[in-house]
Amino acid sequence: MQKNENISENFRIYGLFFLIFIFSLAIIARLHSVQVSTHDYYKGLAENQHSIFKNLFPERGEIFLKDKEGLYPVAVNKKAQMAYAIPKEIENPFAAAFSIAKILNLDENELKDKLNQPEDGYEVLKHYLNDEEADKIKELNLKGIRLSDETYRYYPAGELASHALGFVGWKDDDFGGRYGLEAYFEKELKGEEGKLSQKKDSSGRWISTGKKEISYAKNGDDLVLTIDHIIQYETEKLLRGAVEKYKADRGMIIVMESKTGKILSLANYPNFNPNNYRDVQDMANFRNLTVSDAYECGSVFKAITLASAVDNKKINYNTQYVDTGQVVEAGYVMKNSDLKAYGQQTMTQVLEKSLNTGAIYAEKLLGNKNFSDYVKRFGFGEITGIELPGESAGDIANLKNLKINIQFFTASFGQGITVTPMQLVSAYNSIASGGILMKPQIVEKIIYEGGQEKEIKPQEIRRVITQQAANEISQMLGSVVVNGHGKRAGVPGYLVAGKTGTAQVASQDKKGYEKGKNIGSFAGFAPLNDPRFTVLVRIDNPKEVEWAESSAAPVFGELMKFLLNYGNIKQTENYTQADLNLFDQTHTLNRFLMEKEKEEKDKKKKEEETEKEKENIN
Repeated sequence: MQKNENISENFRIYGLFFLIFIFSLAIIARLHSVQVSTHDYYKGLAENQHSIFKNLFPERGEIFLKDKEGLYPVAVNKKAQMAYAIPKEIENPFAAAFSIAKILNLDENELKDKLNQPEDGYEVLKHYLNDEEADKIKELNLKGIRLSDETYRYYPAGELASHALGFVGWKDDDFGGRYGLEAYFEKELKGEEGKLSQKKDSSGRWISTGKKEISYAKNGDDLVLTIDHIIQYETEKLLRGAVEKYKADRGMIIVMESKTGKILSLANYPNFNPNNYRDVQDMANFRNLTVSDAYECGSVFKAITLASAVDNKKINYNTQYVDTGQVVEAGYVMKNSDLKAYGQQTMTQVLEKSLNTGAIYAEKLLGNKNFSDYVKRFGFGEITGIELPGESAGDIANLKNLKINIQFFTASFGQGITVTPMQLVSAYNSIASGGILMKPQIVEKIIYEGGQEKEIKPQEIRRVITQQAANEISQMLGSVVVNGHGKRAGVPGYLVAGKTGTAQVASQDKKGYEKGKNIGSFAGFAPLNDPRFTVLVRIDNPKEVEWAESSAAPVFGELMKFLLNYGNIKQTENYTQADLNLFDQTHTLNRFLMEKEKEEKDKKKKEEETEKEKENIN
């Protein structure tokens, strides 16, 4: 009997030990789970999952301009610290609010409301603390008050290229790119968010011992722009100076690489600082007017009309007509801008003197249907496709009805139709590039996470006019700078081609034009015989001057001089102004250059012969 009792007692002891052993194993397994397997989970839960989620959000791709020495950063991610609270851990929320409000310059009452929430596990106090603020928060060493690393978008060059870049900000509950490239490439720059998944119980709570799956974020792509940071800086400096000098409402400049269509600079003034975009009072200041603002460009369009007629073999540089000073059509009288009549003139002189009657004469020879087709071939009436948001297609609806001659006549000298600056510079660039319309390009390269790169190649849209026609209209535009209204756009030592345009400003009701307002433009390229840069300058409503030859043209000349020097472009000629004045309408520019070259060769040959004679005598 005693033996049975001992066995029973031992069984109970062994059973108790076994239960303790099993319970200990369970505790050890639980501790291992908490401290090792699900350590990130509980740490994230303690900090309202702040740390674990940090790896779920990608870093935004950065943006760079080109530089002769490499890349120049203009939109980057800058490290900072954020102050946040875990209110349920705070022992004295009112005292904490009093101390923190002073350091972070926050409203004490609002801070009390945030901190005095015993069930709350997470509250953001302030983003982007400076070093002094962060150090003082650390010194407080308050329970429940913590700091965390974060990044924010920073534009180290300030206002430089602001309209091209745009900025990153909030719109309602959505945070992302606003305007410019930041908006256009939002998907690529933003990257892809990661995911955290874990099984939940019937009440919707995460099961701590359940399998947890994390897919980490994919960082955004970097963009390298075609914009040269030195050219952009110089362009903005000249534009600002011109707008202020002429007391204009605003201005814009586009510089394009002639052979490729790459945008080397794109400037609007007034501009803004994307770091302080909240300070901008008028939202219209964010619009990139080079692509969104279509306008009646005036006489700068005459080059398009005459290029079309030259290509269609209706005229050449020396075709003559009689300028009576006006053209009457359907009861309307269209006069030259200076109200003068010049008698017998050539097509080159039409561009030199900017004669409205000559543009109408060329359009008549071309015919309404042909003229309309050429306008479309040059890219007007459609977007260029440049990678910038808000691009306008302009308005050439007046060219739909082929029977209304008056609308085609006014369009021939740039009235009654609207074009964007980007369309206009692209059209001029098609002349500079030998008759081929290139797509304007602003992104040169995309750099993916991991360093793999994708280079964007220049894209030909179509051939607009023949090489021969492009050469001839280029020579005529060269004469405008030598002999015409474009003299102030010239650069000593180089042959420059271009055309002025002083346009009236359409009224809001589109039933007429605003009195006393005008827009001055100059479009052109250089060097004439091997174009490298195509430039459009536009100055809106200058108060100190009336004509584009006194506003846009000199800005063009100054900028082109810089570009040619910066690009180390050799001088195309060393002739004096007196030599250049020898060029008239009885010679094409090529023939003129050939004659000058022959003169120099003959001179050199004669010098060599003289030297030989001296040697023989000696």
